[in-house]
Amino acid sequence: MQWTINRLTELSQLSEVIVAVHHDDETAATLAFSHPDKIRFTTGGAERSDSVLAGLRVLDCDENDWVLVHDAARPCLVRDDLEKLVREAGEDPVGGLLALPVRDTLKHSFSTQPRVRATLPRDHVWQAQTPQMFRYGLLRRALETAAAEGRALTDESSAIEHLGFQPLLVAGSPRNIKITYPEDLELATYFLSQ
Repeated sequence: MQWTINRLTELSQLSEVIVAVHHDDETAATLAFSHPDKIRFTTGGAERSDSVLAGLRVLDCDENDWVLVHDAARPCLVRDDLEKLVREAGEDPVGGLLALPVRDTLKHSFSTQPRVRATLPRDHVWQAQTPQMFRYGLLRRALETAAAEGRALTDESSAIEHLGFQPLLVAGSPRNIKITYPEDLELATYFLSQ
């Protein structure tokens, strides 16, 4: 979290970083952040979209202000990619997200067993990353609509897509990994040491 938030607060265009944490978290606020004056904590929710919505609700901004949503579990965000996202998505009427074109062959399995059901075409398939950048009003409306409809979301772009918009894909870096499994820590440590 410290690496991730420090990377975000380096960006001069960001005036504030809202960090959604578990209500029992006593560690996050004690970390050595490089710009603690830019950071504010709020209580997150049960799901990712609940935490993002909680963060949006404490922001004091205009409907048309840009907001970025980033996973704390992605500490290896490349500064050039962050700046490219802000530049390119900031010129787009909808907004956008960092993503990578898929290189590997994709297999679709059966739900009951780990056997190949089909090979999926990888042409025009991208792997979503974060940050994802949208106008405050549009993102809040999209997330509130999804919550009211009881739809599960894995990212903000899918909420925006559900409203009929087509977010911009901005090519990111393979270094922008999400720490999900223990072995990801070793790779992240290597990237951060570079």
